[in-house]
Amino acid sequence: MHNTKGFTSPLRKTLLALAIGSVAHATSAATNTDTPAKKAQEETMVVQAVEGSDFKPGSDQPVPAYLDGQIAHGGRLGMLGEQKAMDVPFNVIGYTSKLMADQQAKTIADVVSNDAGVQTVQGYGNFAETYRIRGFKLDGDDMTMGGLAGVVPRQVMDTQMLERVEVFKGANALLNGAASSGVGGMINLEPKRAEDTPITRVGVDYTSDSQVGGSLDLGRRFGDNNQFGARVNVLHREGEGAVDNDKRRTTLASVGLDYRGDRFRSSLDFGYQKKTFHGGTMGVNISGVDFVPSVPDTTKNYSQKWGYSDIENEFGMAKAEYDLTDNWTTYAAWGMQHGHELGTYSAPKLTNANGDATVGRLDTNRLIDTYSGMGGVRGNFNTGPVSHQVNIGYAAQMRKDATAWRMSSSNPTTNIYDNHDVAMPDNAWFGGNYTDPLTTSRSRVQGWLFSDTLGFFDDSVLLTAATRYQKVVVRNYSNATGNEDLSGRYTESRWTPTVGLVYKPWEEVSFYANHTEALQPGSNAPSTAANAGQSTGIAHSKQNELGVKVDYGNIGGSLALFEIKKPNAISDAQNYYKMDGEQRNRGVELNVFGEPMLGLRLNGSTQWLNAEQRKTANGATDGKDAVGVANFYMVLGAEYDIKPVEGLTATARVNHTGSQYADAANTKKLDSYTTLDLGMRYRMRINADQNEMVWRVGVNNVTNEKYWSGVDDTGVYLFQGEPRTLKVSMTYDF
Repeated sequence: MHNTKGFTSPLRKTLLALAIGSVAHATSAATNTDTPAKKAQEETMVVQAVEGSDFKPGSDQPVPAYLDGQIAHGGRLGMLGEQKAMDVPFNVIGYTSKLMADQQAKTIADVVSNDAGVQTVQGYGNFAETYRIRGFKLDGDDMTMGGLAGVVPRQVMDTQMLERVEVFKGANALLNGAASSGVGGMINLEPKRAEDTPITRVGVDYTSDSQVGGSLDLGRRFGDNNQFGARVNVLHREGEGAVDNDKRRTTLASVGLDYRGDRFRSSLDFGYQKKTFHGGTMGVNISGVDFVPSVPDTTKNYSQKWGYSDIENEFGMAKAEYDLTDNWTTYAAWGMQHGHELGTYSAPKLTNANGDATVGRLDTNRLIDTYSGMGGVRGNFNTGPVSHQVNIGYAAQMRKDATAWRMSSSNPTTNIYDNHDVAMPDNAWFGGNYTDPLTTSRSRVQGWLFSDTLGFFDDSVLLTAATRYQKVVVRNYSNATGNEDLSGRYTESRWTPTVGLVYKPWEEVSFYANHTEALQPGSNAPSTAANAGQSTGIAHSKQNELGVKVDYGNIGGSLALFEIKKPNAISDAQNYYKMDGEQRNRGVELNVFGEPMLGLRLNGSTQWLNAEQRKTANGATDGKDAVGVANFYMVLGAEYDIKPVEGLTATARVNHTGSQYADAANTKKLDSYTTLDLGMRYRMRINADQNEMVWRVGVNNVTNEKYWSGVDDTGVYLFQGEPRTLKVSMTYDF
């Protein structure tokens, strides 16, 4: 976020390229170990370094990728745009499309599993991907795209159209507004853009047992200066997964258009995605037992074939920015999403230690429409020796839900260790018109952002002082009559200040500290409470964090210490349900990534976390661990280029999750587990035109570890980890 000073851009590029080239040449001459692979990598490093010198903090231009292009040390900070991690008092990292391709990552969960600070949890009795960042839940629906809320498709998002998956860790009401979740962090998705080099890439993939997919990635730039760009992505994949009778289908199509002029830049994205799940596992309901059951065989399916979910989304966004002067830019963005979820959900409810369970049924028909926009102006100026990076913006999001449901009451039985088909039970309870759902809720979040980053001592000290005024309006309606539920309505507003400090004693090292806050709509009092149906209002969380980041060009990382306090709703002695409880998460995060030696790339992270319940109802569980949060997580990934074979790379990743509790009283405990993923990648040139073909083979959970991967925040549903899974893919660039 500091000012760019010195040479003009062309001269700076030239001198930087010459300097890096001279170092590379000198190193090569000294070691006399030139190989085509090494030359190609040195050329890539020169190009990336030169391109990185053109990066404009605060813009939509992604942070330059690190070394071989899999990780970016930085990412989007909501309305503050793309920022390098070394220059901001926050913890943010980006994973690129190259990493997604190399790891054959199909959904966001596959990508963020590279970070020990993010855990993936299946949705509440359905197929949704939800996440825990620093021990707090982030709903998949609340992820942002290009910094805009309300654009990402519902529940599960494919990676085919994405250039970046960026993880921001920490409370983020200032940057991303009052999302309905995201106390511990946010995930932002950046769509692909056409590059200066034309791309025509086709791909095929296979996942055990019988999922087969095909994809197309097409990008071109047009105009005298390549100012117009178009990127098209198409994907279709379907078949049975590694778990018996778990059948899935994905169809995605996206178009990304952009224009880049001297002062004006714009983009327009459209997308369509349909996800279908049939017969897959939706967890095991353990609310009726006081123990954690033994884990079933890895490939056995304990759900019913008639359970399914169809989720269809159309989404899009338009963005533009204009340089008013060399130092001031105005920006605007608008997006929307329409989602339709239709499904019959059935998770077995355990009744005893032998594995006997009842098989219920819940039908859901849900329509969601969201509209989101933001705009503002950013710029820089000096007041004497002090530099300023200023951003003033306004953002708003509107959302409408229409939901109807129906549910069974007399349920057949099965056994999770010896499952058998049962007839779908009849529905006995009904909520709303199932064929034409009425509006059940409306919400609006809006507010102003004011931010100033002051630079002292030639920007070696950066002080960020910012605040965001936010207003949250929520209205709930009966799905039977459409009448407003007055007890559940509320309108609240609040200022959320943020203070951050960066100190850079050397260019390669940044010390930082911050105080940030988070807002999320609260819940309604249950029917058993004295104030049944009444809203608890906004939950206002606060975070304090300090840490250090390093970036030595070939290796980088961060160490962070943090504390987050989030209020929880509890019932008091008079049985009034209100925001009097608290969960306090204290933790230490360590991330290391880079290439310590040529041909060996590492990406490792650990998190130590103490998630403690405080101020619980009557003090019943004070001091106990929060549900579903382990004390320790670790990820260690590595790649090694096998030198005797040009283009051949071996990959490995170890994931470890410590033990965790499935209930507030800490009487139900899930064991710790460790999984191992292995793979190979072979990149080859197949003709004189240098057309490239890449083969990738990977096996997840090589040892076929049998484990419960986690539990939802309520402690109702246990989720089983994925079995041993083979992935094979091939891409060809014309």
